Amino acid sequence: MALKRIAFVGLGAMGAPMAGHLARHGHTVTVYNRSPDKMKQWQEQHQGMIARSVSEAVREQDGLITCVGNDDDLRDVVTEALSVMTHGFIIDHSTCSATIAREMAQQAAQRRCFFCDAPVSGGTEGAQQGTLSIMVGGSPDHVAAIEPLLRHYGRTITHMGDVGTGQLAKMVNQVCAAGVIQSLAEGLHFAQEVGLDTDALLQAITNGASSSWWMQNRAATMLDGQFDDFGFKVDWMLKDLRLAMEASSTPLETTALIAQFYEEVQQMGGGTWDSSALIARLAKRGN
Repeated sequence: MALKRIAFVGLGAMGAPMAGHLARHGHTVTVYNRSPDKMKQWQEQHQGMIARSVSEAVREQDGLITCVGNDDDLRDVVTEALSVMTHGFIIDHSTCSATIAREMAQQAAQRRCFFCDAPVSGGTEGAQQGTLSIMVGGSPDHVAAIEPLLRHYGRTITHMGDVGTGQLAKMVNQVCAAGVIQSLAEGLHFAQEVGLDTDALLQAITNGASSSWWMQNRAATMLDGQFDDFGFKVDWMLKDLRLAMEASSTPLETTALIAQFYEEVQQMGGGTWDSSALIARLAKRGN
């Protein structure tokens, strides 16, 4: 299967560096984003082409990669793409529902294309460094076919099962991450309240049993109250937690509580802040 000419739709904090890795590894990449400024910025940094629409981006390409915001965005992009595509692959790196992934896979099959859901974890740092963890749903043959592309920006690539299982795995990831962020926020806020030397504290516990990716990569910025211009947005995390709660047949009680906390951060004007901003609501309550 040809994997050389690729359309990439969605140049956000994750999509832009992922598309950049493909261009740097010799693929011919045509990008589309609803914001023209992001396309121009990407083109200035990478060798590639920009398109005026999804259909223009995918025309005569070997396949499409998407990294968009939600189910409706994905449906719109894939539906427009499939109006032009007659072969090839669609890889979706968005975090959406398993239901939309299965729906898009059925539509793709009708056009002699195949669809894999492949949500990612690792934050903007992982996207920039090419060290993402990718959870893939699709047939074994299809996953094997696209794996060389995923290797350009993924360190860990795991085939979870049929289409939709990648999204379900990402929901588990987000549920676990949210619990860690909340506990870290409470711990750091407590440390500040009791007057601990937080630099010494982190030196003591970062390599211990309580360590996590979030402690290693976000504790310092959480303590400094820095949440802008990096990371995974509060709005996105809340959307992901709601997806998990909708997909679960039993109540996810802690997840529901943390979702309420994220809603509080949104009400503080922090919808675009990094998801580590859960500590901000604790600081506000303490004032």
